[in-house]
Amino acid sequence: MAEELEVLDSKAGMPQKKQGVWSWVRLLLIVGILFVVLNNLTGLMKVSGNSMNPTLQSGNVLFINKLALFLGVPKYGDIVIINEDRLGYSLVKRVIAVEGDKVAIAEGVTYVNGLPLLESYTYGQSEDMEEVVIGVDELFVAGDNRTLGESLDSRDPELGPIHFRDIKGYAAFSLWPMHTLAKPLKL
Repeated sequence: MAEELEVLDSKAGMPQKKQGVWSWVRLLLIVGILFVVLNNLTGLMKVSGNSMNPTLQSGNVLFINKLALFLGVPKYGDIVIINEDRLGYSLVKRVIAVEGDKVAIAEGVTYVNGLPLLESYTYGQSEDMEEVVIGVDELFVAGDNRTLGESLDSRDPELGPIHFRDIKGYAAFSLWPMHTLAKPLKL
């Protein structure tokens, strides 16, 4: 008779074997939901190339914050990940100007709305660029390495300003090697 009795859990009134199965189902469900949420709200990206030197080097692994895109538009100095379909790969660049701003480069100095931009994070010197006005829902982005030919960015007429819908997320920090990124610019 003792063999016929099932041991019941005192809380749920469910056999322990069934309760164990449901524990695994709940765990797998939670892991699945976390995976979907994290995959859509965050991401990882490996930097390839020198366009963001000295801030980021080739091989850095970045943690991408996609959630912030729903909370507002990128600000001056933010490092953003751009989905560039024309190129077939993503770009990592710094936001220099936003909708309505006027950007020009003269003698290696970047001007936003007529004021020189203090860019202590850059390397190299930009070529001169005539003033451009940033359109609705657009951003002017540039790599921190301003040496000619090192960064494909908004200074290049082939690419120009980036549309906001092409931003995949923000580079929150570097996972490898571990370090934070520069704070937003103050204009």
